[in-house]
Amino acid sequence: MSRTLKLVNARIWDGVSEDYSAASSVFVADGEIRDMGNSLPAAEETIDLKGKALLPGFIDAHFHAYASEVNIPKVETLPLSYLAHHAGRLLKAALRRGFTTIRDAGGADWGLWKALEEGVLEGPRLFYAGRAISQTGGHGHSRDMSHDPCGCAHKAVLSEVADGVDEVRKAARETLRRGAHQLKIFVSGGVSSPTDPIWMPQFSAEEIQAVVAEARSRRTYVMAHAYTAEAISHAVLNGVRSVEHGNLLDEAAADDMAEAGAFLVPTLVTYEALQQHGAALGLPETAFPKLRDVAACGQEAIRLARRKGVPVGFGTDLLGQLHAHQTDEFRIRGAFETPLDILRSATSVNARLINQEGLLGCIAPGALADMVVFDGDPLADLRCIHEGGPALVVRRGKVVSPA
Repeated sequence: MSRTLKLVNARIWDGVSEDYSAASSVFVADGEIRDMGNSLPAAEETIDLKGKALLPGFIDAHFHAYASEVNIPKVETLPLSYLAHHAGRLLKAALRRGFTTIRDAGGADWGLWKALEEGVLEGPRLFYAGRAISQTGGHGHSRDMSHDPCGCAHKAVLSEVADGVDEVRKAARETLRRGAHQLKIFVSGGVSSPTDPIWMPQFSAEEIQAVVAEARSRRTYVMAHAYTAEAISHAVLNGVRSVEHGNLLDEAAADDMAEAGAFLVPTLVTYEALQQHGAALGLPETAFPKLRDVAACGQEAIRLARRKGVPVGFGTDLLGQLHAHQTDEFRIRGAFETPLDILRSATSVNARLINQEGLLGCIAPGALADMVVFDGDPLADLRCIHEGGPALVVRRGKVVSPA
């Protein structure tokens, strides 16, 4: 029998519009929004929101559920059973903050997805990339310079190493076989990796094209870690759809992104959190110079992307205990963007990015019933999100976080 829920007396923002809807009530059946209006049929459960704001559930498009530590090499030494239990805590906390969907950017797997789908774990919907694919010496290669080659494939928790078109293609196929919703590659250096400078380009055009071709064969796409303008253009000109971080974007690379229809997923909060807390939590000293180089440029990259018409999503990329700062991304971006632009990034733009437009990131008949309720007026002031937190969270049509 269909489970029904009615939310009444709400100020409804649909994820797209400039202002709240004229409708004040939502009727949910079997996890789906069936109707909206001011006069709806009776339901098994009715909640009077008393004028609170009802928004689509948020989507974090760059999350690492298995990143239990700030020190990534340490994560790679921990048993998967431990990481899965830890991930359960991180996912439940994210849901309680209003994130009803996450896109995992490296590490999460079919078992974690299945546990969430079946309700074994309480948490958001999960779209996972499996292990991200790195070249030898790339951002996903966690061995430092003291490790000699062993002649064996490097397959860690969050990433794996593949070199050459044939290896990369096989890694992509195997990741998709294991149910990945999208693929992840690294095309520039990164902050946390021990041996690659930020400016280092990674993967050849042919290798990237091989991964993109495999993704398209499964009707999905590739997301790429890329900081520099060179890496960003290299990625999108070879078919990558989602650029992660992108802090060192320039005009030419932004033009390439706009022409390719690529998305930018900024992750500003991770730089602030790492600068403030990283040393105490074990971030290696070698990471701090790279962190400073990219942290200063993130805001300008977002401004430039918007000027060029590049769709800007919403991600956090937090590690370990720093996941607690997830909603601070709203605060940081609120210093230079409008609440409406940020909320669209976290809802309808991210839904389009993950191929869920009309199903997630919106409140409309036919959409999935993932919603979040706030006191205050988030379209005018985001503090009710990053300071107050949600009054209510609804996932799959069920209340999971009471007022």
